[in-house]
Order: sequence, then structure tokens, then C-alpha cells
Amino acid sequence: MNKNVHPASSYDEFIANNRKRVNYYLNMVLWIFAAAGPAIYAGVAAGIFNYIEYTTCIGISAVIIAVSVTHLLIRKTFPNSLIASVFALTALDLLLVYMSYSHVSIYITWFLVPLLSLLFCDKRFYYFASALNYVLMFITTWLNAPYYAAMGTNHSTPLMYFIDRISGFTIETVVMFFSGLIIVNLVTHHFKEMFNQFRVISEHETALNEKMSILSSMVEIYDNVNLLDFTNNTETSLRSEKHEKIGIDMHKQTHTLLAQKLKNRVVPTHLETFLTFTNIKTVRSRLTHKKIISADFLDSESGWFRAQYITVDSTLDGIPNIVIYVTRNINEEKQREEQLVEISMTDEMTRLNNRRCYEEDLAGYRNNGLDDDFVLFSVDVNGLKVVNDTKGHAAGDELIKGAAECIAASFGNTGKVYRVGGDEFMVIAQTDEPEAMRRKIKDMSGGWHGVYVDEIAMSVGFAAYRDNPKATIDDLEHLADKDMYAEKERYYKEKGIERRR
Repeated sequence: MNKNVHPASSYDEFIANNRKRVNYYLNMVLWIFAAAGPAIYAGVAAGIFNYIEYTTCIGISAVIIAVSVTHLLIRKTFPNSLIASVFALTALDLLLVYMSYSHVSIYITWFLVPLLSLLFCDKRFYYFASALNYVLMFITTWLNAPYYAAMGTNHSTPLMYFIDRISGFTIETVVMFFSGLIIVNLVTHHFKEMFNQFRVISEHETALNEKMSILSSMVEIYDNVNLLDFTNNTETSLRSEKHEKIGIDMHKQTHTLLAQKLKNRVVPTHLETFLTFTNIKTVRSRLTHKKIISADFLDSESGWFRAQYITVDSTLDGIPNIVIYVTRNINEEKQREEQLVEISMTDEMTRLNNRRCYEEDLAGYRNNGLDDDFVLFSVDVNGLKVVNDTKGHAAGDELIKGAAECIAASFGNTGKVYRVGGDEFMVIAQTDEPEAMRRKIKDMSGGWHGVYVDEIAMSVGFAAYRDNPKATIDDLEHLADKDMYAEKERYYKEKGIERRR
């Protein structure tokens, strides 16, 4: 094979490379033809060819050598060109004309050139070779008719010889032409289909290599990176140097080696969810038509980690064939999330829980129900507007912070305190002595003194679930507010303060 010919990546490139290859072999055929002269010469010397002269033998070899050299130069200069191919086919046909006119008997050889043209896998060459071959066959038969008619054949005139011979040639040409046409159609169709499949496979391989390249560059980001090949049922750690493939028994095995290793460190409350997520028998169905699935779990040693299955390659139906299973520690990320959640749930001024947190907790109680010792407290600061108007907002803020400190200190770990408005607070508590808690708040506030404000007074109302077993959480909230406002009325009445509603 010609060493300069390289594998083709497309059908057009294949045709060009094939033309180069066929030109190479056609040149070899031409050089082989050069041996025809000496062979005929030997036949003349042996008395086999009685009507051929020695000069004809020399002429055949000289012409073939000249044609071979010319074709070699064209092929070297223009290896893929149509010129080299057309020249070779034309030269072969003209050599057949010369040999036939020199009375070297050839019959089936006339169809050699169209047959060789099939090697190009190109209809254009086949049409050209067939047409040129028939035209030259026709002319040569006409020119040889007088000679063979005079040789005493069964034909009385050259015309009778010509008609008889060309009729046979024509029938054979038609049969050979359509047979060759079927062959060239089948061959070109086959090669086009083959290269279309090659293109699809090549594009698929390129895409897969790109994905693997990206994943390789991402390996260092993750704590564990395992390649799961469901076509071969193997597991390969991409973090290890050997990249050893370990078989997966899909009939007996429910979890990969990595998942079995990690499950020993997952906290008990997350273990069942972890085992469900990492079940190797259901990964493909859960990943179908998806790029990634992930879940977060708590490691008893290193904190939170995220496990992910990432599709690298899948079938046309979206079923993954190759999957990357990765884990990454996200403890810091979880801590940041918790901090953000805490910030979103915290009142900026008092550092107590805010209204948003209060509403979410109420929603939880609505869904889960109330315990017998559930008590809802409603607390409001008295006289905040007067303080703001007479001593300024700094004093008002001090009063609100003081109230928050007193309420939080009163409940400690027995209740959750919320600032739900400017001077409004709510407390969700579990206690059997709500009245004692109310007195405690007042005692704590009675001993408070600020920089701008000397004293603080608060109105406290509550509603206990034990006293209102049929009440909803919203009903208890309404009752607590009602009790608080009743206290506030008593406070202002005792102080002799006219309060505008």
C-alpha cells in the first residue's frame, strides 16, 4: 500500500484517498503491461504469432513504458487529481487499440478498463471508461474488418465481419455495463453508509472524550470520583493512580464499593435515605433523561457531604451507560446556609427570632398539632411612643432591646421568643405555670434600668392549650392578644394615662 495514503475521516476524503491509491496500482498495472512486448516477442519467435512482426513487440513495450513514466509523473505531481486517473484509463484503452490493430488477438481484455474503473467507486469514471471503451472497440473493429475478412474467415465481406463482431461486442458491452453499474451503485451506497456510521461514532467518541476531559480536570474538586460503566458493569476510582476496574455484580450487589465504604460513616438518621439514593440497581432509571441527581448527607466524622451521580454517556433513549459517582465535603457550605437561614430568621435589632420565623413555626404547629402544656404569650411594651417622642429614637430602641432581654431571660430554654413588630413580642412556650411566667417577666422588667430610660413596663397576655383544648393555634394567638390588651388597659388605667386607640 502507498505509505502516503492516510485513513479518511469523511466520504469525500475517502474517495480522494482511494483515487490516489487506485492511481498507484494502475501505474503498477501499466508497468506490468510493459512485459507484454517481450511476451509477444517470445510467441513470435516460437511461431505462435505468425502475423505479428518483431517491431510491433518493441513498439508495444516502448509505448507502454512511455505511458507508465508519464502517468507516474502526473501521479507524483497531482496524486489525487482526476487527470491522472483519466490518463491511465485512456492510456490502457489506446494500448488495447494498438495491440488489436497490430493483430494481437484480444477479446475479454476489452472489458478490462471498465472493470478497473470500478475501483474508483465513482460513477463518473465508470461512465467515461465504458463509453470510451465502446467507441474505441467500435473503431478498431471497423479498421480490422478488411484484414480479418481477407484472412479467409466465414465472412464474405469486411462489412459482414464488422457487423457480426460488433454485434457480439455490443451485447457483451451492454451486459457488462449494467452489471458494473449495479456493482458501483452497491459499493458507493455501502461506503456512504459506512462513513455516515463512522461520522456518528466519531462525533460520539469526541463528545465522550470532551466529557471525560472535563471530568478529569474536576477530579481534584471532589473527595471521591468513581466511574461507573454500566455497559461492562465496572467501577473505577479516578482518584487512584492505577485506575483499576472492579466488577459490579448487578444481580447480587446493591451498592458500589465506594457507597459501602461511606455508609459506615453516615449518621443513623440519614442511613436509610443514603442507602436508597446510592442503590446501584436504580441509579440508571433515576438518571434517565437527566444530567445529574444529588443528595446531602451527614458524615459522623467530617460533617456534611454531597453525593452526586453525573451522566457522562447515554443511549438514544436517555438511559445512562457511563456515570460518574462523586462525593464532596460541603460542611462549610452547610454552615453558611445555616448562617443565612439564621440571619433571615433573626430580628436585626434584638437578635431574637423575627416574624418570618414565628410564622413558619406556627405553620409547623398547625401541621403537627399541640401538646397539653403548649402556651402562647403575647407581650407589648408600654409607653414606647411617649419615649420616642420625648427622648428620641435612641431611647426607644433601648427600651425595645431592654424588653427583649427581659423576656428572653425570663423564659431561657423553656420558650422561644419572637419580635413580631415594633414593640410587639410573641413567645411559644411549654409550661404548666403560665401565670408564674407572666409574673417572672414583670419581675425581670421591674429590675431593669437603661442609659436613656430608667424603667420599662410590659403588658403580658397568654393563652394555654390546656385551658382551650378545642382551640386552634390561630385561636390561641387571638386569645393571647386579647389578654395582653386587657392587661394594657389596666396598666394605663392604674397610671391614669388617657390612651388613644
